[in-house]
Amino acid sequence: MKILALEFSSPQRSVAVVDAIGNAPPSPLPPALSEVVETGSLRANALGMIDAALRQAQIEREQIECLAVGLGPGSYHGIRLAIAVAQGWQFAAGPERVRLLGISSAECIASQARDDGRLGALTVVIDAQRGEFYVATYDLTPQRFLEIQPLQITTLEDLLRRQRMGETLVGPDVSHRLDAVRKVFPRAATLGRLAIGRSDFVPGEKLTPIYLRETNFVKAPLLSRS
Repeated sequence: MKILALEFSSPQRSVAVVDAIGNAPPSPLPPALSEVVETGSLRANALGMIDAALRQAQIEREQIECLAVGLGPGSYHGIRLAIAVAQGWQFAAGPERVRLLGISSAECIASQARDDGRLGALTVVIDAQRGEFYVATYDLTPQRFLEIQPLQITTLEDLLRRQRMGETLVGPDVSHRLDAVRKVFPRAATLGRLAIGRSDFVPGEKLTPIYLRETNFVKAPLLSRS
């Protein structure tokens, strides 16, 4: 199965092509056929990055059988862009030819940290804005990573407490607020490898960003007609 992975949830955006032979994860996991990484600009050139990744992998669009999307939490615009691309791709190709997977970007960061050689207990930290942070804790071994505290929203004070207690903190974009956080970005190549062997495919309309806050809005008053 040829997988196109889109990870746009952080300031470092990436697209990768991964080739999974069969339905079970091989050991060791295969390297990505290609990966295109973009940093710096505020908006991802999604189609240009996809074309470049396919060209590097020498894969045609029609050969892609699965799109794996990083659902965040993180950049809401970036996540929505990746979801929109995946939805449009499946709509054009047909759900019988292209399947979609949504994967937590926090899970991707934990897996990337393990690939970088970090082992043991580790807490992923992602900026949630409004002075708050998304956190999830994992136990990493060379063979696997296990979630031991699910994703939740916490405060700066709690992170400072965790820091004093010696927790290992990693994340993509909070080192400017907490210098103890080691910078680790979610990577599309890692996301694509996480998709290998998974079967929890969803239709395009079921792909939604991971956003733990309740949606609140205020209805604007009706304007009086004069």
